Amino acid sequence: MIIRPATPDDCARIAEIYAPAVTHGTTSFELTAPDSEEMARRMRTITDGGFPYLAAERDGAVIGYAYVAAYRTRPAYRYTVENSVYVAPEAQRGGVGRALLDALIEECTERGFRQIIAVIGDSPNQPGSVGLHQACGFIEVGRLPDVGLKFGGWRDTLIMQRALGDGGRSTP
Repeated sequence: MIIRPATPDDCARIAEIYAPAVTHGTTSFELTAPDSEEMARRMRTITDGGFPYLAAERDGAVIGYAYVAAYRTRPAYRYTVENSVYVAPEAQRGGVGRALLDALIEECTERGFRQIIAVIGDSPNQPGSVGLHQACGFIEVGRLPDVGLKFGGWRDTLIMQRALGDGGRSTP
């Protein structure tokens, strides 16, 4: 497996990987799965903003992806990012998510970001995502109960956070 920068050519596969999380899962609070053109537009916005977008590839096929984007748009938040990690169903529980998140953390640290946030949808039903983030040094910092309505039920979000580099111990 290799971890590399994702490219627009990966967007059809990225859309395929993301679709089950939208149409059958509760990790994403989107209700309609975006197509490859929309994923390409989103990728462009993220990378044009100076944020990393990575792909995990095995035997020439993309099996997962991860990226960060601005946590909030106001300038005071400019050193804080929010991450997303998605792994193809057939590649889950094989270390792909860990490799992607580790690489993403390293890339964000190198780019000078100081905090990384994970917002995990429907967290009681997402032990893999929670465990992945814990294994990568994230800690729970908050929980928002009943903030998303999907599949006829209210869903919470868990907020986890990890310092990057000096974190808040010094000013960039």
